[in-house]
Amino acid sequence: MTETDAPTEAEAPSEPAALTFSDLGLGDAVLKALRDVGYETPSAIQAATIPTLLAGRDVVGLAQTGTGKTAAFALPVLDRLDLSQKTPQALVLAPTRELALQVCEAFEKYAAHLRGVHILPVYGGQGYGVQLSALRRGVHIIVGTPGRIMDHLDKGTLDLSELKYLVLDEADEMLKMGFAEDVETILADTPDTKQVALFSATMPATIRRMSKQYLNDPEEITVKTKTTTSASISQRYLVVQWQQKIDALTRILEVENFEGMIVFARTKSATEEVAEKLRARGYSAAAINGDIAQVQRERTVNQLKSGKLDILVATDVAARGLDVERISHVVNFDIPTDTESYVHRIGRTGRAGRTGDAISFVTPRERNLVSSIERATRQPLTQMQLPSVDEVNVTRLARFDDRITAALGESARIDRFRDIVAHYVRNHDVPEVDVAAALAVVAQGESPLLLDAEPDRPKREFADRPDRGDRPGRFDRDDRDGQRERRQRPSNPNMATYRIAVGKRHRVEPRQIVGALANEGGLSRGDFGAIQIRPDFSLVELPSNLSSDTLARLSDTRISGQLIEIRLDTGGPSRRPRDDDRPPRKPRHRD
Repeated sequence: MTETDAPTEAEAPSEPAALTFSDLGLGDAVLKALRDVGYETPSAIQAATIPTLLAGRDVVGLAQTGTGKTAAFALPVLDRLDLSQKTPQALVLAPTRELALQVCEAFEKYAAHLRGVHILPVYGGQGYGVQLSALRRGVHIIVGTPGRIMDHLDKGTLDLSELKYLVLDEADEMLKMGFAEDVETILADTPDTKQVALFSATMPATIRRMSKQYLNDPEEITVKTKTTTSASISQRYLVVQWQQKIDALTRILEVENFEGMIVFARTKSATEEVAEKLRARGYSAAAINGDIAQVQRERTVNQLKSGKLDILVATDVAARGLDVERISHVVNFDIPTDTESYVHRIGRTGRAGRTGDAISFVTPRERNLVSSIERATRQPLTQMQLPSVDEVNVTRLARFDDRITAALGESARIDRFRDIVAHYVRNHDVPEVDVAAALAVVAQGESPLLLDAEPDRPKREFADRPDRGDRPGRFDRDDRDGQRERRQRPSNPNMATYRIAVGKRHRVEPRQIVGALANEGGLSRGDFGAIQIRPDFSLVELPSNLSSDTLARLSDTRISGQLIEIRLDTGGPSRRPRDDDRPPRKPRHRD
């Protein structure tokens, strides 16, 4: 390849502040969906990529997870769909089923005003029946993992002959997980006329070679964003279920010593809902979003500045340009999916040399966003625990003490009430301390001052992390026969040891094994115990109650292009099936 054949390189602007999505050439239906979710200003990768893809060019995008790249490829694809075509027009390959589901949900959100668009997630762990039924009815967009896509191609149940758009999302991660051969096979077996978008956080030699071989004169778009966060801002995150966010926020408000706070929510409706629930709990809170008139917005911001309002619940767009010195805390009620938004949000605190606190709520499915933010900002986020009942009660008592101390300072009013209390004590023969307690009950009202203690919960036992590599003491080698090994029983009685036919000579790593088995078998990280990689095979601890359907799916799994031939480990030598033992595979032809 000559110098003139090299991909065109265009750096994305770091702050396309003047642009809106309506400036990028998208159709009305897609723009309406973006307005519904409160998106107005595109991120750097979106501003650079969307017009390029709409123009029909192939793209290589160098961008970290969390920069908004899902919308960067999803919006142009949706904008150009031919709804009359029933065979798949777009295929998005993702390294994990979790990412595939996230991308699928994003497509559905952006397609809200496009009638008749059918989007199908295809991944291991889901029954073939659901996927086959959807494919027979007709699907426009498929989002899937390479292994399951290859299974459908082998079975002849997926027709990609009329594919127009192919997206490789997190291509470097797919290669690390051993999907290189599958990805190249899929690329080679799809029409030469398709448009390809490849997104990767890094550009290793394999990705560079792949882009030169399978992409047609791609434009290389590198995102260089300003992702520096102030060292004066303490950054924490709390893992919490979505339905528990309001209660978690309430507890945090109880124990955090905050002056003014901005709570960021993803949608306009969420800002109204959160503000209303906070007001019902006695907090002075108000919402601002794109539907709020400018006059009302200015009035609300002035109330926050003056101290008449303590909590502002806002969307990203509504909070742009907001500069209020008394903001001590920022809470990401919905953690942003791109790092630029995160940096912009938490920059509302810690200004003018002051310290600030940023707390992000993260659902279990969003844990990967924390790592993306840490990589992009090069600053750690500290995991925090939900404040306990005891911590809340200590704070409530301290504040109650402060109220009493403040009241004692009002000597004139105290003198008047002292006579009233003395009169009550003389006439009712009640100790003064009991009268004081009764007055506290009157002042407190129906709401209890202290929370009830939480019931004891049994401690959960977590399986060993599957990515720590070889562990000493788990295997004993029989010196008399180097080919035989004696397997100790798994430490967890609910686990069993399985043997797979890939090992060190296949250059596999624990994360590749975990990724492949999790995707194809529908397993979670907690389903994995110890992993021991031997020269010709590996031993993996998995749940002992794996169903026959799961084992059948796993038996077709490939790691580094090798069938894993999974079976229960009995401690004997591995039997290599002869060529005539293996099921025939559909021949493949590459141009």
